[in-house]
Amino acid sequence: MKTTGNTVLVTGGSAGIGFEIAKVLSEAGNKVIITGRNEERLREAASKLKNVTAIVSDVADKAAVNELVATLTKEFPSLNVVINNAGRAFVHSLAGDGDTVDKAAEEMNTNYLAIIRLNEKLLPLLSKGEEAAIVNVSSIVAFVPNHVTSTYGASKAALHSYTQSLRIALAKSTSIKVFELMPPLVNTDFSQEIGGANGIPAKAVADDLINALANDEFEIHVGRTAQIFELFHASPSEALLAMNPN
Repeated sequence: MKTTGNTVLVTGGSAGIGFEIAKVLSEAGNKVIITGRNEERLREAASKLKNVTAIVSDVADKAAVNELVATLTKEFPSLNVVINNAGRAFVHSLAGDGDTVDKAAEEMNTNYLAIIRLNEKLLPLLSKGEEAAIVNVSSIVAFVPNHVTSTYGASKAALHSYTQSLRIALAKSTSIKVFELMPPLVNTDFSQEIGGANGIPAKAVADDLINALANDEFEIHVGRTAQIFELFHASPSEALLAMNPN
């Protein structure tokens, strides 16, 4: 997959992993569109980047997605890369924190169903190019859960399964490549509640993505994810313990 000369959509691009991905891609000679729900934060992010357009949009809102797709089709017909980075997560216990169903529903809608919706609506546009890609950002917890983010992990496990199926389906009839970016704990505002200060820099995730795109590495195990992935295949019980030490 080429890593320059693309037109790229990065959802959740105003901060954290999304911002660093947008920065690396824009500096590499790509046209980048970032989206987010918070207009002020989105504009601030765009002011720090080159060759970037900011569009306020909520991926979990069906009407907003329809409007976004219409805008992209009209104003960015060369769009050929979609990076589904926007996410939602709650830290809570299944043993009695309450509101588990409501929290799980919000996570599943944002982290899974919204991605399916956006991908499906953008497939006609992506299919027009000679080379295109979809990148779904999942997580280390897609295959080994952590109990403090249990329903978040379940939503990412669903995304992982969908991504694998989408890769196979699109390979049969299109030139669209499907990648899955699987970060470990990353030091972002998003992850502070679960010890994000101890995580890897968001730029490390962005750099690994660029390298993987260039080499057509479709499952991208960033940092500790690679170690946990190997341990999971050797001993699922030990991997589970490693992710839940206390």
